[in-house]
Amino acid sequence: MTRALILGGTADASLLAAEIARAGVDAVYSYGGRTRAPAGQPLPTRIGGFGGASGLVDYIGREHITHVIDATHPFAAEMSRNAVAACAETGTPLIALERAPWTKAPGDNWIEIPDVDAAVTALPEVPANVFLAIGRQHIAPFATKPQHAYTLRFVDPPDAPLPFAADVIVSRGPFTLEGELEMLRARGITRIVARNSGGDGARAKIDAARRLGLPVIMISRPQLPERLRVESVAEIMQWLGHRACLGA
Repeated sequence: MTRALILGGTADASLLAAEIARAGVDAVYSYGGRTRAPAGQPLPTRIGGFGGASGLVDYIGREHITHVIDATHPFAAEMSRNAVAACAETGTPLIALERAPWTKAPGDNWIEIPDVDAAVTALPEVPANVFLAIGRQHIAPFATKPQHAYTLRFVDPPDAPLPFAADVIVSRGPFTLEGELEMLRARGITRIVARNSGGDGARAKIDAARRLGLPVIMISRPQLPERLRVESVAEIMQWLGHRACLGA
């Protein structure tokens, strides 16, 4: 009897949850708990961390989990590493649903760097209007360059003072090219800092930057342990022994 654990929080994970529910597969959807009002799912849902790899080991055993699907954000490296370790310890099959990273297109002006600290260093010393499209957990290092006018965009309003003055947009994607062009123009953005998360839901800002000729400081994905990885819901369903209705 299959009982799957989806480590979710992405649009791809929501598509997978809907497909799994349609197929009648016994599964639990897990949110990390970073968003106050996460999107509802058609599966039993849990919210919060597991307590590291050891906590995930305990959960897998206690809940009789037979398959783990890592559909977290490509930059949720700690959770992904914990999943690899816990599944190795328990002998539980693991697969990652991971969208392909964005690749440069003609007209893109990317500065590709390895991490957030390098992104701070890549910003100029002269004041600039910067759109930080990196999530609220990673903004603190930019306080070392307070001369810039920062624009941030969060799903939820900040629940604590920010480490620097910023224009905060509260909005949930996906975003359109037209909307991103309007936002960047209205705020006079001169450069963007983004993580290479891939997928379509967040890509509009990259396309808008190309259209406007803006430089993008692109943070590369973290290195993760080797694991089975696919890019479509249909492949996950096949791995579980079911046929996908969507073929996504």
